[in-house]
Amino acid sequence: MSILVTGGAGFIGSNFVLDWLAQSDERVVNLDALTYAGNLQNLASLQGDARHVFMRGDITDRALVDRLLAEHRPRAIVHFAAESHVDRSIHGPGAFMKTNVDGTFTLLEAARAHWNTLQGDEKAAWRFHHVSTDEVYGSLAPGAPAFTETHPYEPNSPYSASKAASDHLVRAWHHTYGLPVLTTNCSNNYGPFHFPEKLIPLMIVNALAGKPLPVYGDGQQIRDWLYVGDHCSAIRAVLAGGRVGEVYNIGGWNEQANIDIVNIVCGLLDELRPDPAGPYARLITYVKDRPGHDRRYAIDARKIERELGWRPAETFGTGIRKTVRWYLEHADWVANVQSGGYRDWLSKNYAAR
Repeated sequence: MSILVTGGAGFIGSNFVLDWLAQSDERVVNLDALTYAGNLQNLASLQGDARHVFMRGDITDRALVDRLLAEHRPRAIVHFAAESHVDRSIHGPGAFMKTNVDGTFTLLEAARAHWNTLQGDEKAAWRFHHVSTDEVYGSLAPGAPAFTETHPYEPNSPYSASKAASDHLVRAWHHTYGLPVLTTNCSNNYGPFHFPEKLIPLMIVNALAGKPLPVYGDGQQIRDWLYVGDHCSAIRAVLAGGRVGEVYNIGGWNEQANIDIVNIVCGLLDELRPDPAGPYARLITYVKDRPGHDRRYAIDARKIERELGWRPAETFGTGIRKTVRWYLEHADWVANVQSGGYRDWLSKNYAAR
């Protein structure tokens, strides 16, 4: 038995692969294009492990996907592969359309063709699990109820629009062709192996380097924060027991303003790696907000708890402490991912703000 994981060398995908193989001997076939955010170093502990089969390739390569499905006959596809950074989508939306829309379409068509070759119990048990985001729902006003699975789609960035499109494709392939799909929409993840373009790892890495900590606008944008290990356990629960065709929202029950997140990270660094120059919060720098920045996201995760008994194990306090400690203990990983291309990106995104 095996599962096919797309994007399994990225942040959430690699955490999922490691988590899966820590709890199961079921083989993982890992398809990843190794773009800037994909990193085989995340999976170094699996080197030589026959349960992990890595294939470098693009999800838009139909012939490759067909070959992997025919050769390994996975019982499920868990689809993480995506361009996922809002700022990058503003500067270059084309890559997001290609990977998130065309790539998901290619996977769905390959999955449908493969699924139609199956018979009996094998066909009945097969699943396509699509991993998506709460950003497809748009922005919430202060005090508005949190996003439920039936909230209207109102994407506001090229990234969230591309993910919304992929969600609709998955739904359509279920309703039109009967493909047994599951969709999960998660809130902001944080934890080990997070590429330092996103808020939490960027703040940790910049603070340790004595660089400015750029905070968009007034810093009062609110997000729900989900520890990546909890996200992995939720995906396992949905894959094992979720109802075919259903959507499950996955959240951490942790609404926090961005500026509060930054101050918490600074406080933990003051405690764990004090800077002789003074508190890290002295580095906080407010910069021009990004275009179309959503003000608030919040996840109502009662459905997955009600149907599958899942709740996050980590509070934000425990999860963020684990995360900061991980970055302090893995300076070599941070140094290796900070390539020239990454530095060029930081300059492009923040220099004019």
